[in-house]
Amino acid sequence: MAEGMEPIEVRFRLFDGTDIGPNSHDPSTTVAALKEFVLARWPQDKEVAPKSVNDVKLISAGRVLENNTTLAESRVPVGEVAGSAITMHVVVRPPQAVKSEKKKVSKSPKQNRCGCTIL
Repeated sequence: MAEGMEPIEVRFRLFDGTDIGPNSHDPSTTVAALKEFVLARWPQDKEVAPKSVNDVKLISAGRVLENNTTLAESRVPVGEVAGSAITMHVVVRPPQAVKSEKKKVSKSPKQNRCGCTIL
């Protein structure tokens, strides 16, 4: 830990209002490492669960945090109460549908076309 830098308390709020944490993290911890932390502690009873770090977005103070930034860089000191935990919201990307079937292209002309003209 950098000299003079206090650990930062962070709470992760999930989409259903439940929390992971609060836990102390070093200010030099990257957002990617925080996502790995969330993924490792994800509650098993949730229907929606991220499969990888790429499925998780962290939002703090209305900003989506980038993986390469540190906790200290993404911290917004305005409005923080000394000694309180920062709440980061966790958004999970919905699962992608398996694209096993390609779109079938119809060779017949479309019959329900609009004939409107915008002037």
